[in-house]
Amino acid sequence: MAGALKGKLALVTGASRGIGAATAEALAGAGAHVILTARTATDLEAVEDRINAAGGSATIAPLDLTESDSIARLATAISGRWEKLDIMVLNAATLGTLGAVAQIDGKEYNRILTLNVLAQQTLVASFYSLMRRSDGARLIAVTSSVAQSPRAYWGAYGSAKAALENLVLSYSQEVGNVTNIRVAIVDPGATATQMRARAFPGEDPTTLKQPAAVAEAILRLLETDFENGRLMAVNG
Repeated sequence: MAGALKGKLALVTGASRGIGAATAEALAGAGAHVILTARTATDLEAVEDRINAAGGSATIAPLDLTESDSIARLATAISGRWEKLDIMVLNAATLGTLGAVAQIDGKEYNRILTLNVLAQQTLVASFYSLMRRSDGARLIAVTSSVAQSPRAYWGAYGSAKAALENLVLSYSQEVGNVTNIRVAIVDPGATATQMRARAFPGEDPTTLKQPAAVAEAILRLLETDFENGRLMAVNG
């Protein structure tokens, strides 16, 4: 398939639905071969089918990023088949229960931090060597406005996203002058996703932008020579 990303290899986490699925389809539509990860194989297969039907190519890798050694196994499998990784989109996340900080359940908070922060660092570390081999690797981390603008009852999720932003921006400074890796953070804003519906159950989803709009914004970003450490908000 022809396109701006022809010949590129991309990894998208949380790719079974919403922004992750839409981003995977957009990258495949631009010519990249996309590795799709999420927990549910059947949902990943549906995304893969849509990509194939549109003339793109993808590989599914069902896994739970919070399981011990799952990311290491994924990195081993990918490095055994491909020589480099050009694009990684860190999209997988969990919202958890919205509630007062004083009432946060410790076990649930641990799960939120494990997926939204610890697994993200493990992904960055596990694929560092493969991304270094690319002549222009790009890492995109999907965030939320509550990372920088705290909101009542969003403390668990917001603090995890704030930690992710700090982690990723620190990484951008570490690799900026010694590798070809560039890093950006994307805030999708209000988007019609299942997570958004859980957070705002009374909201009319038809008033929100679709995940495809965020995916197109990410694709346009990847097609540019963007400044390392960029923070982009998707408005509209």
